[in-house]
Amino acid sequence: MAMQAEQLSSEQLLLEIEMLRQELEAVKRDKVDLEILLETTTAHADAIEVLLYESNQQLQAEIAERQRAEAALKACAIELQSFLDALAKDKVDLELLLETTTEHGDTVEDWLYNQAEEAVVNGEKRLAQVLDAVPVGVYVVDASGNPYYANKMAQKILGQAIAPETSTPNLPQMSQIYEAGTNQLYPCDRQPILRALRGESGTIDDMEIRQGDKVIPLEVWATPIFDEKGKVEYAIAAFQDITDRKKAEAERIKFTSELFQLNQAFSRFVPRQFLQYLDKDSIVDVKLGDHVQKEMSVLFADIRDFTTLSERMTPEENFKFINAYLSRMEPAIVQNKGFIDKYIGDGIMALFSKGADNAIKAAISMLQRLTTYNQHRAKAGYISIQVGIGINTGSLMLGTVGGYSRMDSTVISDTVNLASRIEGLTKEYRVSLLISHHTFSQLQDANQYAFRLIDRVKVKGKLAAVSVYEVFDADPPKIRDAKLATKTAFEEALLLYNLHSFKQAAQLFEECLHLNPDDTVAQNYLERCQRMDSTLRNNSQR
Repeated sequence: MAMQAEQLSSEQLLLEIEMLRQELEAVKRDKVDLEILLETTTAHADAIEVLLYESNQQLQAEIAERQRAEAALKACAIELQSFLDALAKDKVDLELLLETTTEHGDTVEDWLYNQAEEAVVNGEKRLAQVLDAVPVGVYVVDASGNPYYANKMAQKILGQAIAPETSTPNLPQMSQIYEAGTNQLYPCDRQPILRALRGESGTIDDMEIRQGDKVIPLEVWATPIFDEKGKVEYAIAAFQDITDRKKAEAERIKFTSELFQLNQAFSRFVPRQFLQYLDKDSIVDVKLGDHVQKEMSVLFADIRDFTTLSERMTPEENFKFINAYLSRMEPAIVQNKGFIDKYIGDGIMALFSKGADNAIKAAISMLQRLTTYNQHRAKAGYISIQVGIGINTGSLMLGTVGGYSRMDSTVISDTVNLASRIEGLTKEYRVSLLISHHTFSQLQDANQYAFRLIDRVKVKGKLAAVSVYEVFDADPPKIRDAKLATKTAFEEALLLYNLHSFKQAAQLFEECLHLNPDDTVAQNYLERCQRMDSTLRNNSQR
């Protein structure tokens, strides 16, 4: 008996070594894929960051230029108002003086007239010098809408001198002023200068001048100038070429779009939920060693006999098959509030933080989707595939590991190790879905699922055994109903087996198989009972 136990132990050890070897190969492949991915995305991310910085600097410069232009416009308006006020005062003073000096005759009258005219001319020259110095176009009209003044910048932007007989409503047609992005001349009722004549102040940036093949986008400010009675006496508009700003805005929009697309691409490699758990807004904020402790359910899923299956396919067919399978499994996880932490070759590792029920429902949905997928495969002449899913629930550490030039997101804990071990047990019992008692105890209502206890296992390095349950909701209806009908007898047989009453346990397992010949777990235990009973008889005969 000791020799047999030793043999069994050796077989188990060899099996575990083989499993570890396969896992090591999968990890190596995963490492190579991720290193290639990091190399291709790091350069792109750096370039985007530099471009965004340059775009931001240019945009800041444009904003500063606009602020200077607005300040200049205000200064012009104040200067013009001061000039008009001074002119009105001079006129009043001269009129009073003229009344008191009538006796001096025509000589005094001519002198006063010349003085007034000289004051006006000097004032206009001084104002013109000020307005020509500002870096924006300035256009002034009188209360009737007739041009009163246009500085050098205004004439340069408009592409022509402003004739005194020019009608302001006709200015868009004369200077080819359009509504930006259209072939429509700028509407009269929206022209800032005409709105200013109605007593309104405003700013627009949807105007553009077209000079041959050249298009000049404009930003325009306009404000009314009132006389002492509150009536509009003049309207003044200031405008500037905002080509550079529009270009900067277009580049910023382009870079923002590229950055969004890059983040979307990154989210397919680093789950969005991973960043949320680490309280990070972007992958750029993640640092080596960032971690958080969470209570989660861990799901491992793996295709049975994938090595044998893949040997029958070309590398291209392998990738098409894997992607066809994984693309069908992913929605079941996402729709049940989970996320995929990583793909391990043909395997899936998913995490659920919103409750164990979500993990169970995701696993059942995955198996149901697999049934539909196998039906399509059968119609196409392909063999059906089987998967094993293991789920465990508990505390784990989620964070980043690696080096400063290469790091990865991962979860670490006994919870994860046990979930992987339970998934491995699905091979031994030839079932699709197993869960630990840690997961079972977290279910809101276990009776809503079809389940049964099938084993108690010890995890390497742990003294306490873990109860393992089979959830068979996704089994074909006939098998599911048969398992439910034999559940009591099966669990009684399992109790006898654990009490080493192998003969009595075997009888009950045989009864289960009589009602449900496809019960692979009962068949497995029956074979164990027969071996153990035979061993006991042989030992008693010695």
